[in-house]
Parts: sequence; structure tokens; C-alpha cells
Amino acid sequence: MKYLFGVTIVWAFSFSLIGVYLSGYVDAWFSVLMRIGIATMIFLPFLKLKKISAATVFSLIAVGSVQLGLMYCFYFQSFRFLTVPEVLLFSVLTPIYITLLNDLLSKRFHKGHLLTALIAVLGAAYIQYSSISENVMLGFMITQGANLCFAVGQVAYKYLLKSTPELENTPKHTIFGLFFIGAFLVALIAFFIFGSTEKLPTTSVQWGVIIYLGAVASGAGYYFWNKGVVLVNTGSLAIMNNALVPLGLIVNLVIWNKEADLMKILIGGSLIFASLAVNEYMVRVRGWE
Repeated sequence: MKYLFGVTIVWAFSFSLIGVYLSGYVDAWFSVLMRIGIATMIFLPFLKLKKISAATVFSLIAVGSVQLGLMYCFYFQSFRFLTVPEVLLFSVLTPIYITLLNDLLSKRFHKGHLLTALIAVLGAAYIQYSSISENVMLGFMITQGANLCFAVGQVAYKYLLKSTPELENTPKHTIFGLFFIGAFLVALIAFFIFGSTEKLPTTSVQWGVIIYLGAVASGAGYYFWNKGVVLVNTGSLAIMNNALVPLGLIVNLVIWNKEADLMKILIGGSLIFASLAVNEYMVRVRGWE
């Protein structure tokens, strides 16, 4: 759980950094390409594939292409139509996707995890339900594309590591480069099709934000997030996906002085973390998986 909490704090800054410094100024497809490219360069030197089968290599690349590559393609585009709080708000359905996808793979319905995920969704929705722009429907659909890709990637990574014996004792930093290679291939294709060289970064601040997002938020962030994904149960994973909402809004409010209802953030955030506490209690007492 400590990995998920740590990365959540790091990611809480990403929403505002993108919304304030990149969205509308830097081509979104270029931002995605650079962010993933930097993360890929960090992990390539650690790549060791001698004992890894071709099928496993392809699977890890596929997971990365969906969880990070396709997700970012949707995610960065959402800022064209939504404010930072709205992007955060529309991520609230991710826990439901995670729970249902896990149930589909395990062929077993976990009503307890679904219940706690719904509580987390309620808390996240309460925070910003009244602040909606005119582009709500288009922005909502784009954000759901990002949420679904992120959920699919998390569940697939967790399932892959548990069902692949050759990965059990393999140091994860020696294979994680494959995850970013998959994402980079998607980003590269997307940039060549949709990208523009007319809106490249022009200031040191914009380049600094992109480097931070690539090296810290994506590089270190996704490595430790996926490390945490494997260590927690599905209910905790689903709920932690919504912890970003109150933390991201607090960062946006405190640092960039955006208007927000602090009481709503506190109440909604309390519901999210209460659902996490209930889930952890039931794991220990009732033996939820």
C-alpha cells in the first residue's frame, strides 16, 4: 500500500502541471511522446530478457501500450475540453472498471470490492459534481477512454505476473522497459498521425514540466505503482485509484489558487479513505481476496 500512497502524492501534482503549463500551449501528442520517451530511456539500460519467453515479452509490451500508451493519448486530449478538477472528477469510474475486469478474469463476482469501490466513487463524485463545463459530454467520453485503458492495464499486469511462473523471481526493473516500449510505440504512431510540430515547448518551464512528468511521474511513478498493484487486493487497488481526486484538487487549490470547495474535498476525501479502511478491515476479518 505504501507504494500506491507514495505515487498518488506524486501524481496529484501531474494534473495541475499539465493543465496549467502544457494544455493549450504544447501539442498534446508531442507531450505524450516525450513523457513516455524519457521514461523508456530510463529503463532501457536495465532490460534483461535472456530468461523471458517471446510470449511474455509481447504480453508486457501489450500491457504497456494500453495502460500507458493509449491511456495518455486519451488523457492529454481531455485537457482540451475540461478543467483540471473536471478531469479529476471524471476519473471516478476507474475503480468500477478495475473491480468488474478483475471479476471477469477470475470468473467470480466480488460484491464486497464492488461495494467499497462504489463508496469511493460516491466520495469522488461529491467533491466536484456541481462544477461542469459546456464540453462535459465529449470530455467525459475521452476521460473514460483513459480510465478504461488504465484499468485494463493494471488488472492485466497483476494477472500476468501472478499467472507467469518465469516472472515470479525476475527483478521487475529488468523487464519494466518492455512496458514503456509498448507505450512508446503507441505514442510514436499517434504523434506521426495526429501530432503537430507547430506547438513545441518554447520555455524552460514547459521543458522542465515534461522532463519531470517523464522521469518522475511516469518513469518512477508507474514502476512503483505497478509494484504496488501486485501487492494489494483488488478492492484496495480500486479505491486507491480515486485517492487522486481529493489530493489532486488540494494541490490545485493550494498551489495554483484555483477556486474549490474545501469542505466538499474533505467530505468526499473522507468517504474515499473510509472505503479503503472498510476494505482493509474486511480483508483481515472476512478474508476478502
